[in-house]
Amino acid sequence: MTARQPLSPAPLLDHDRLLADVGRKWDDEIVPELIEYIRVPAKSPGFDAKWKEHGYLDAVVAQAERWVRKQDVPGIALEVVRIDGRTPVLFFDIPATGGLSAERTVVLYGHLDKQPEMTGWREGLGPWIPAYEDGRLYGRGGADDGYAVFAALTAICALDAQNVPRPRCIGLIETDEESGSDDLPVYLDALSARMGDVQLVIALDSGCGNYDQMWVTTSLRGLVNGTLKVRVLTEGVHSGDAGGVVPSSFRVARALLDRIDDSRTGVVRPPAFNCDIPAERVAQAQQAATILGETMWQRFPWAGCSEGPHQHVQPTTKDPVELILNRTWRAALAVTGADGLPAIETAGNVQRPYTSLKLSLRLPPLVDGDEASATLKRVLETDPPHSASVSFEADSAATGWNAPTVAPWLAAVLDQASQTYYGRPAAYLGEGGTIPFMGMLGEKFPRAQMLVTGVLGPKSNAHGPNEFLHVPYAKKLTAAVAVVLSAVR
Repeated sequence: MTARQPLSPAPLLDHDRLLADVGRKWDDEIVPELIEYIRVPAKSPGFDAKWKEHGYLDAVVAQAERWVRKQDVPGIALEVVRIDGRTPVLFFDIPATGGLSAERTVVLYGHLDKQPEMTGWREGLGPWIPAYEDGRLYGRGGADDGYAVFAALTAICALDAQNVPRPRCIGLIETDEESGSDDLPVYLDALSARMGDVQLVIALDSGCGNYDQMWVTTSLRGLVNGTLKVRVLTEGVHSGDAGGVVPSSFRVARALLDRIDDSRTGVVRPPAFNCDIPAERVAQAQQAATILGETMWQRFPWAGCSEGPHQHVQPTTKDPVELILNRTWRAALAVTGADGLPAIETAGNVQRPYTSLKLSLRLPPLVDGDEASATLKRVLETDPPHSASVSFEADSAATGWNAPTVAPWLAAVLDQASQTYYGRPAAYLGEGGTIPFMGMLGEKFPRAQMLVTGVLGPKSNAHGPNEFLHVPYAKKLTAAVAVVLSAVR
């Protein structure tokens, strides 16, 4: 690393002005841009095999590129990087200011691809129908993660407006994250030499436990996605004729799934899908539980019960510490789709030939995704009931991520930023989702500090119906990110 140039005294950061500048930018530019962004069905390649022909990913990248070019950022180098057969990446490089070394870099990460539509949107809302109500911007992708590129540039511009020194900033905005970031390693290989000595990675693609303080993500789970198919017949037959003779493909699938998780408790059985939880993460879960309490389970849209003592479906436990650990450091299986099942109104008395189930197995952060995928295939396919024809084909596998210990300087500035804009200290919490990018960049830049944060808080319902972006929270988070940038030396 080359020696840093002497630094001139940094001007005092005017926090009130910074938040006001950020707020105006959000109201005047970012919200209108996100409204247009939400209208575009820019589904990730895993959900749109013809993404290239449809052009939606190119459209949202072009929109973000146009907006970035309009910003007054001296010296910015901006380009859309394309590698044959890969989804595009928006890449920008902004020089350091105030005499800070050009060798010391912050990487700001986000993505523009989206999850599929999902059913269940309330009347007047939809995945591609933006609606701005009471500070909430509804629609697919605004919070996950279309806002990131706009917030990142806004934080940088807010510092520059006050002549506050900041480091060199690299923007890396991909369009394959929701499909597991399969294209990203290729781009990292192509671009990492241009990134320099990365001191800090800021990934604006995570959640927040509440909307009352800044939340720092300490870990992310891994994931195996794939399809389990059970076939017992070559064609459907009369259920009266076959019932009791031909085994149900659904029952066979149910028995196979019971090898993975206990159907009564949801506890994932195979040791290969579990790991020991670090003591530091248990302690942080206990601290977060004192803040969040019963909101850990109350924030979900539970179905009501017509009778019974509880009035709604009950969570796996009401202990907030256990709930935090369940969703961050323990495996969980979900069936997210099915095939071979006709709609109820067209279902006759027929023994169906096959059942296919789309499986999503969340993995603890320290479990290797590829090894878990191979184990899942072996467990499901070995010695199936009734010698049924069984296959499991993985679509993707991703290893989770456990953050390095937060450096004292970063912990201090996170607390300062959270206290300044939210009136409460920063809080630390693992997330149950998966961002393969973090592990990839951690391998490329092992000395870098990692700040993973985001706006997906209570009831924001990422990937589901009625997904929304909490704009007041996002404004404060943008200002907090600016404060963090100003502290990098």
